[in-house]
Amino acid sequence: VHVITVNDYLARREAEWMGRVYRFLGMEVGVIVNGLSSGQRQAAYAADITYGTNNEFGFDYLRDNLVYDRREMVQRPHHFAIVDEVDSILVDEARTPLIISGPTEDRSDLYLIVDGIIKDLIQDKTTYDLDEKQRQALLTEEGSEKIEEIMEQRELFAADTTGLYDAANITLVHHINQALRANTLYQRDKDYIIKDGEVMLIDEFTGRMMTGRRLSEGLHQAIEAKEGVKIQPENQTLASVTIQNYFRLYEKLSGMTGTAATEAQEFLDIYKMDVLEVPTNRPVKRIDHDDEIFRTSAEKNLAIAALIADCHLRGQPILVGTVSIEKSETLSELLKTYEHKVEVSRTPKPEFAGKDKEAAKIGDAAYDIQYEVLLRGIPHSVLNARQHEQEAYIVADAGLPGAVTIATNMAGRGTDIQLGGNLEMRLQKWRQDRRNMAQEITPELEAEEEARLKADIAVQKQTSLAAGGLFVLGTERHESRRIDNQLRGRTGRQGDPGTSKFFLSCEDDLLRIFAGDRLDGIMRSFGVAEGEAISHPWLNRAVETAQKRVETRNYDIRKNLLKYDDVVNDQRKAVFEQRQEFMDSTDLSELVGEFRQDVITDLIEKHMPPKAYAEQWDIDGLNEKVKSTLGLDLPLHDWAAEEGVSNEEIEERVVAAADARAAERLEQIGAEQTRGLEKQFLLQMIDMQWREHLVHLDHLRGVIGLRGYGQRDPLNEYKTEAFNLFETLLYELRHNVTRWLMTVEFRFEAPPAMDLPEFKEIHLNPGTGENEMANPLAQLPEGALEGDDRARLPVDVLPVGWERTPRNSNCPCGSGRKFKHCHGSLI
Repeated sequence: VHVITVNDYLARREAEWMGRVYRFLGMEVGVIVNGLSSGQRQAAYAADITYGTNNEFGFDYLRDNLVYDRREMVQRPHHFAIVDEVDSILVDEARTPLIISGPTEDRSDLYLIVDGIIKDLIQDKTTYDLDEKQRQALLTEEGSEKIEEIMEQRELFAADTTGLYDAANITLVHHINQALRANTLYQRDKDYIIKDGEVMLIDEFTGRMMTGRRLSEGLHQAIEAKEGVKIQPENQTLASVTIQNYFRLYEKLSGMTGTAATEAQEFLDIYKMDVLEVPTNRPVKRIDHDDEIFRTSAEKNLAIAALIADCHLRGQPILVGTVSIEKSETLSELLKTYEHKVEVSRTPKPEFAGKDKEAAKIGDAAYDIQYEVLLRGIPHSVLNARQHEQEAYIVADAGLPGAVTIATNMAGRGTDIQLGGNLEMRLQKWRQDRRNMAQEITPELEAEEEARLKADIAVQKQTSLAAGGLFVLGTERHESRRIDNQLRGRTGRQGDPGTSKFFLSCEDDLLRIFAGDRLDGIMRSFGVAEGEAISHPWLNRAVETAQKRVETRNYDIRKNLLKYDDVVNDQRKAVFEQRQEFMDSTDLSELVGEFRQDVITDLIEKHMPPKAYAEQWDIDGLNEKVKSTLGLDLPLHDWAAEEGVSNEEIEERVVAAADARAAERLEQIGAEQTRGLEKQFLLQMIDMQWREHLVHLDHLRGVIGLRGYGQRDPLNEYKTEAFNLFETLLYELRHNVTRWLMTVEFRFEAPPAMDLPEFKEIHLNPGTGENEMANPLAQLPEGALEGDDRARLPVDVLPVGWERTPRNSNCPCGSGRKFKHCHGSLI
């Protein structure tokens, strides 16, 4: 059973909490998180119950279909999955596929040049069109003319071309488009952050950093150029799968969430899952106030600060939800300098949740009268992707009386804010503090501390409850109503009282893009003064309508993505199943023979068509192809000149000669090594062909929409073209495997001993999706090569890992020869 959740923290926590119960019942529990080795993953998947995130499960599936030995695979068959926060994973995450990619040619210089040109160009707004609804940025005619002029001046066009849109400049156009998108559509601290000199993407639904995730097609490199950080090599897609098609691999699929009702139809249509609403354990006491809408963001932020100050001084904990890191930090800066007045008196002595020193001094005054104190700054915590390491501790204190927590969407799911504080986290902090001070921890001391903390938490909880429970304040509506409901759901849990409210402005992204004019007109008709808010059912309906528009658009994107990926999915299954058969087989000679027969048939049909006269046969072309593909020098001209000879007879003679050569090579190399070579060639070739096929499909997907202008259905056209491309893949696979196995030359003499050259680190197989480096010799068993034994390594042995050596590099054996002329000849 796979239990899938939205982040590593929750996967670890749930595995730890529930693992005690499952182990007591005799079941094993494993957890899959980022950074585990292949062995650790195998052990986790071998357990009865495995916890992990959707990304880890999906990428492990892809990696399993890139390995060359079944023993390196980690996953077992997909039987049953339970998905926590199922709408987040199967709906929100489904708009983008999971992709494993590898590096290609480094074009860092071109990214930097184009970025500088675009930065200057976009100062003039007439040079490009920006469509925030569709997330598109395109050059206008004026912009194209200016770009052409600049490119021509800098001599960036390909040779013998003068126009930007000449076929030879298509790569340049691609760089320009991606630089334009990077500089106009992607915003720092909203869509990404800079951490340790790297561009880290932010999940728009959870607000968390997506470690290891990069934008494809050069867009990530364009953002790196924009921000002036090191540009990582552009990647080529090695394997990909959509969330929908990965989870449809499971025989049984289930999940749970508090916000699935609005997406019931999508669950049924795509995943064949019914949605059942379960009543809450205890009645919900939460009070959901109507939205308040302001004219500007500045007015809204001042109102938010005033409400936060009020809650803080009354001892009511408040969670403030923001839509981006940038906005969470803007609000944090405002609270640091916010000045607010509070009245205090000598009797009774005031108790301030924030323990403000100035207020405490006034409280100690000798006179029994009211004082108005001006306080500066509101103590608070910020929870976003920059502070994700402290997430558990920030959340643990968010329910304390008067606590102020500003959070992005990452506090919206799987977060249980307990009024009065979290006992387990406070105990953990106590243990850590004692370890830091080198103090002993005994069961007696821990039990005593636990009892003290329980008593303190009970008092703190009553104080928070008396103030009204947790107040959830949303600073902006999200694109989906579900995300708003998740934020509201942080309060009023398990029958506790709570309050939720949203403050909006006409400058918010959602309202500005989808309902700005309409809302502004409504507010003008009400005559709203500066700094005042308005709340009315009309406005609520306008906001809801805007959200429904976005939800409908996003559903269309997901549905459209799935339609196209379903075409690829059938091909993916066929290739992955064929690959599994290759790995499981110990003898592929029969399949190789079939490939050889098919190749010969293809050659004969192409150069000697069945209904063609003998005079029309292309014997010269056939002779050349037989030499290059089969390594045979046959008297084809003599055979073709024989009286009454047919193309079938010539095909039989070529097949017989090819079979004889294959048998000769089998005897020369040895049966065992031949079988290993066949298996290795087949796996490498199918991977290479599949990678190229994915590139072709990406390009096809990008242009197929233009067929609509010719009154043809793009989806049907895509199906036809994709099928033709797949036929080409199979054709090239047969021909390439046959050519390699029939023509590659082997040498078995041991090379003369020479000094071992200094080794440089090389990339591991890109199929792993990792960016690590390793010495190929390190892959050998310990003690396998010592001293001069390295230089005498026989050429008929190919150590594990050496197949990744670049063909034009020196061979790792120390022969001094190039790898392709030494051990590389075995590949």
